[in-house]
Amino acid sequence: MYREYVRWFSPSLNREMEFLWFGKFGRPVILFPTSAGRFYENEDFHLADSLSDKVDRGEIQLVLVDTVNNESWYNKHIHPALRAVRHTHYDSYLRNELVPYIFNRAQRGDLAVYGASFGGYHAANFAARYPDVVSRAILFSGIFDIAPQLDGWWDDNCYFNCPVAYIPNMNGEWVGKLSRVNWIIATGQYDSIVQKSHDFSQLLWNKGIPNYLEIWPGVFGHDWPWWREHLRRFV
Repeated sequence: MYREYVRWFSPSLNREMEFLWFGKFGRPVILFPTSAGRFYENEDFHLADSLSDKVDRGEIQLVLVDTVNNESWYNKHIHPALRAVRHTHYDSYLRNELVPYIFNRAQRGDLAVYGASFGGYHAANFAARYPDVVSRAILFSGIFDIAPQLDGWWDDNCYFNCPVAYIPNMNGEWVGKLSRVNWIIATGQYDSIVQKSHDFSQLLWNKGIPNYLEIWPGVFGHDWPWWREHLRRFV
């Protein structure tokens, strides 16, 4: 499986950012890590390996991105307003730096995003904010409400990066845009936060946004073995 390490200085974040690229042909798929994970987490836990046949056949290309969670939502050493601002810098990195690079390199615009646990937040938020560039969002064992990271603080940066807050208020034009995204939401029946997947699916349906909810029967589901097993069916 073709693998390449890439890094550059991000003007949006004013720091170096790194990612891994797998494959030479096919639909590009951004893989977000979990809350404390780095860009290599999805490789270390063999998620990339589980898709190697699809990569080698030229069906997909994988982009294993980094986050700045420890500088933003999980940085309890700074005011919540500054956590949200730092996330906006990361959002700019993704939309204005990484996505143009991906589209230019892949020479196609059918981008999919995937994330599990807190990575599900990143995938959901990015897809909902930018349905013009994301055509599929795969959300496993996801968290979609950023409020628990804000210690009671709330401002526009928080609102516009909290899918469960802004999606219910979207107008018809935006509902139409999100309806063109292929939304896939899944986790195990006994995941401790399984209700969040049910709730996010229902939130989308309440706005008339089609989505596919899959609850894996009889299992916990919120861990790497299940994510590896099921992701290949959706990319």
